[in-house]
Amino acid sequence: MTQTDKDRVLIFDTTLRDGEQSPGATMTHEEKLEIAGLLDEMGVDIIEAGFPIASEGDFNAVSAIAKQAQNAVICGLSRANYKDIDRCWEAVKHAKRPRIHTFIGTSPLHRAIPNLTKEEMAERIHDCVTHARNLCDNVQWSSMDATRTEWDFLKRTIDIAIKAGATTINIPDTVGYTAPVESADLIRRLIAEVDGADEVVFATHCHNDLGMATANSLAAVAGGARQIECTINGLGERAGNTALEEVVMAMKVRHDIMPWHTGVDTTKIMNVSRRVATVSGFQVQYNKAIVGKNAFAHESGIHQDGMLKNAETFEIMRPEDVGLSETNIVMGKHSGRAALRSKLKNLGYDLADNQLNDVFVRFKALADRKKEVFDDDLVALMRDSAVEAVNDRLQVKFLRVICGTEAPQSADLTMNVDGADHQVTATGDGPVDATFKAIKKIFPHEVNLQLFQVHAVTEGTDAQATVSVRLEEDGRIATGQAADTDTVVASAKAYVTALNRLLVRREKSAPGADVKGVSYKDVG
Repeated sequence: MTQTDKDRVLIFDTTLRDGEQSPGATMTHEEKLEIAGLLDEMGVDIIEAGFPIASEGDFNAVSAIAKQAQNAVICGLSRANYKDIDRCWEAVKHAKRPRIHTFIGTSPLHRAIPNLTKEEMAERIHDCVTHARNLCDNVQWSSMDATRTEWDFLKRTIDIAIKAGATTINIPDTVGYTAPVESADLIRRLIAEVDGADEVVFATHCHNDLGMATANSLAAVAGGARQIECTINGLGERAGNTALEEVVMAMKVRHDIMPWHTGVDTTKIMNVSRRVATVSGFQVQYNKAIVGKNAFAHESGIHQDGMLKNAETFEIMRPEDVGLSETNIVMGKHSGRAALRSKLKNLGYDLADNQLNDVFVRFKALADRKKEVFDDDLVALMRDSAVEAVNDRLQVKFLRVICGTEAPQSADLTMNVDGADHQVTATGDGPVDATFKAIKKIFPHEVNLQLFQVHAVTEGTDAQATVSVRLEEDGRIATGQAADTDTVVASAKAYVTALNRLLVRREKSAPGADVKGVSYKDVG
């Protein structure tokens, strides 16, 4: 089939907006710019960079992303009021290709929140879309909770938005309520019955509450939608959003029944996936489609035999298609830089010389403690290195714990704070508790420990442990991850990483920066 513009599906990535709204997934300014750059290089059509009115930090991030973007449309989100829209425009106007995205909840449940009648809401939609279009020639309008909105009112609001100048009409399944047959029928009917439907792009935005986000998005495309809103790794509120990697690869692998195409360079998927997992603190589940650890792994003897004879017997896509390689290089303490660079490149990491030198030192230290360094060890090492590289105000220099069958346990800790070393001894109910108390003695602080999670990266008594920590302070949430063959050391590093991130956010939260009354946790 000839690939025409009619077959082209735009990829709208909202990892930095809807994805970041996941509790605990907040990213730093620098991390947002990095992820936006990777998405731009990968060929994402539209990047929703944030919600500019939400905070000064969000505004600055959207503005900076708009200035650095080379190819993608840069979009900001705004509620249906002039103040939000003006703030959004101020942030995105620097982009080569800016877009304003404004929304309002149209279902009976959501209309009750601003306490608007249907007539009042219709008037507001007209006025706000008109105002946005007067500022920007690329305006997207969303009917939040569209899949639970009465048909007549949904059609009416879309008619109004198009006549007011909207160029993209988004139909969000905000709470993951719909099913594929409904998703396709709704888009198909809107295109058939809405005035001016042939002059706009219809978009689909699905949540995964019933596990059907990918299916619903692809069904909407079958119904005529030509923009899919999605996130890397399916990151998002509650059960997450449509996963970018799933819809893109579904269209590529099953082009016979889904004859559409995107502009995404799929070989960059794995690298972006791992970077998003690192900066968000949300690990990818092992059996996650496309990017999970086991997506291209085979343990069954029957599967292994089939793979050795013909990879297509048990793999419907090539690892190379998503940025992986089947090459297996055994890594150990005798491996050199060239071997490490090659292995990391096969795993999706393309490092500059200075980055490689830093990772090589860490790799050698790990290899001295392990007989063999596995792929997962290297991924954990990269994740740990990336975190430490940008968060170094507090550093763990030395840790020794004394354990016994009787409490309390003790921890001797030396930590560098702003360039100066400090040493303390603390006791606690177990070695980890003692270690965390020692950190607090050196650097007094009040935070809530919301999550402490440990899992082994590989098997064996010399396995690395990856520790995840989530801290909360005055509504700010930060996560930290660290890997080490010593679980207590990994715990200390993960805690300090999360604490460093909180300090960065505390310093960047200027008084009065947050806008009162803004609630963006329930945006479609």
